[in-house]
Amino acid sequence: MVYIALISIVVAVFFLTRFYLLKKEIKRATKQLNELNSKKTEKKIDFAYFDKDFEKLAREINVQIDFTLQAYAEKRRKENELKQAVANISHDIRTPMTSILGYIQFLESDELSSEKRTEYITIIKSGALRLKVLLEDFFELSLIESEDYSLKMEKIKLHHLLLEVLVVFYEQFNQQNLEPVLHIPEEEISIIADPSAVKRVIENLVHNAIKHSNGNVTIRLEKLHSSIKLTISNTVSQLSENDIIFLFDRFYKADKTRSEKGTGLGLSIAKSLMLKMHGKLTAELKDNELSMICEWEK
Repeated sequence: MVYIALISIVVAVFFLTRFYLLKKEIKRATKQLNELNSKKTEKKIDFAYFDKDFEKLAREINVQIDFTLQAYAEKRRKENELKQAVANISHDIRTPMTSILGYIQFLESDELSSEKRTEYITIIKSGALRLKVLLEDFFELSLIESEDYSLKMEKIKLHHLLLEVLVVFYEQFNQQNLEPVLHIPEEEISIIADPSAVKRVIENLVHNAIKHSNGNVTIRLEKLHSSIKLTISNTVSQLSENDIIFLFDRFYKADKTRSEKGTGLGLSIAKSLMLKMHGKLTAELKDNELSMICEWEK
C-alpha cells in the first residue's frame, strides 16, 4: 500500500512538473510571438523544454512565419515595382505631352508660316501616336497579368506562324539594311499554345531585334528532345550582363537616360504571355550577341 502511495506521489509530481514546464513553454512561446508580431525581433520560435509535440508545433509555426515573411517581402517588392512603374510611365507620358502642349502654343501664333504650321502639326501627331502606343501597351500588360486573363490553347504549326510574322517585317528589315539569317526546318513543328499570343511574342522579339541590332539578326527554330526552342538573336554594342537581369522588367530601357523611343513594355508583355502559356522566355548575352530564347515543352 505504501509503495502504491509512493508511486502515486511520484507520478503526480511527474505530471505536475511536466504540466508546469509545458505551461512555462507556452508562455515563453507566446512572448516570442508577441515580440515577432511587434517587430522587436525576427527570431523564430524555439522551445527550451523538449517535447515532440511541442517540437512539431514549433516547426509548423516557423513554417508559417516563413510564409508570412515571404509574403511581406513579395508585397514590398510589388509595391516598389509599382512605384517605379508609375514613375516611369509618368516620365514617358510627360515628355511627349510637354512637347505637344509646347507646339500647340506655337500653332496659336498668327505669324506662323504654313510650312512651320505643317511641321508642328506633324510633330504633334507623332507625340500623340507615341502616347497612344504607350497607353495601349500598358493596358495590354495589365490585362495579361490579371488572374482572369484567359488564353485559347490549341495545336499550332509554329514554323508556319513564324514565317507569317517575318513576312510582315520584310520592309522594316530593308529599312535597317538587315538581312536576317533564318534557320527554320522544313519539317512540321507544332506546339500547344494560343496562336495570337505566340504571334504577339514573336512580333515583340523580332521588333526588339531589328530596333537594337547593330549588324545581324538570326532566327533559329529547333525541335529538341523535350522542347521546342525559338531563338531570336541580334548583335549589340552597349549592353551588359547587368542589363540582362532587368530586360523583362516593366519600362526597363538599357538607355539610362530613357531617351530612346519605345515604351519599354514589349519584352514584359512577351514574358508574361510565355508564362501564361506555361512556356519560358529567357535572355542571354554572349560575345556581343543578345539572344531571346522561347521554349515550349513538347
